[in-house]
Amino acid sequence: MSLSPYPSKPITDIFTPQDLTIDRRKRGRIVPMRVLVLGMGRTGTAFLITDVEIGYMDTYHMMSASVENPLDCLLWQQAFAAKYHGVGTFGKCEWDQLLGHCQAVCDWPAIAFSEELLSIYPEAKVILPSRDVNSWHASVLKTVYWRSQDPELRLASFVDWGAGLYYPMLKNFFETFFEGDFPNRGKAIFHRHYEEIRGLVPADNLLEYNVTQGWGPLCDFLGISKPTEDFPRSNDVESFVSRCKSRNRRQIANGLLRYLVIGLCLALPLSIIMYIAN
Repeated sequence: MSLSPYPSKPITDIFTPQDLTIDRRKRGRIVPMRVLVLGMGRTGTAFLITDVEIGYMDTYHMMSASVENPLDCLLWQQAFAAKYHGVGTFGKCEWDQLLGHCQAVCDWPAIAFSEELLSIYPEAKVILPSRDVNSWHASVLKTVYWRSQDPELRLASFVDWGAGLYYPMLKNFFETFFEGDFPNRGKAIFHRHYEEIRGLVPADNLLEYNVTQGWGPLCDFLGISKPTEDFPRSNDVESFVSRCKSRNRRQIANGLLRYLVIGLCLALPLSIIMYIAN
């Protein structure tokens, strides 16, 4: 059966040239899934991108969809529809299409599908990074939740290809996983999620981890050598917001350029016709 075409990236998107256009529906698993990092975002998952890639092929993170390959958002939307709304199906074939190039996955939206990922990849080791729930909640309010409410991103979603794919998926994540009320429900869902993971994963295949512990427990659990460089520290609130605002502006610039080009293309023949008519 032929696949419905995905929306094409406009040639005028010159301000986000790094955005890929991979249709993962045409892909499959090429490497084994080795690690599932199922802790909440903003618990150190950005650090773990670097950590778990030691000796691994790739790690899937929210930025894999939001920045690297926005077309992935359409597959995530399909997964949300299947799980939370009973529309369609999303099984091993689809997960291998979406994540088949990766040996590890972390962060949201993946954690919304923890039970499914554990069932499909039972051989994978499981890491559960955590932090104090109050500091976590405050961090999310200032970063990812802020992003889901960001008026600039919403504006960009109307005029830019990548933002138009990402913003609806991000909103859908908060509407489903956090039941549409992160400010009031977030902490309770945090606790519920961690208890669910502990109940699903055998203790000998689970590492509960805090980034303040550094390389040691992580490397021991994964069976890899401890790196010589210092443990990474990145993705604080200020850098997160700055990076997002920069991307907003570039995406809005894409849209303005596209409509400028369209306007010129319409204006030129109209001017010629008016000149001939006169």
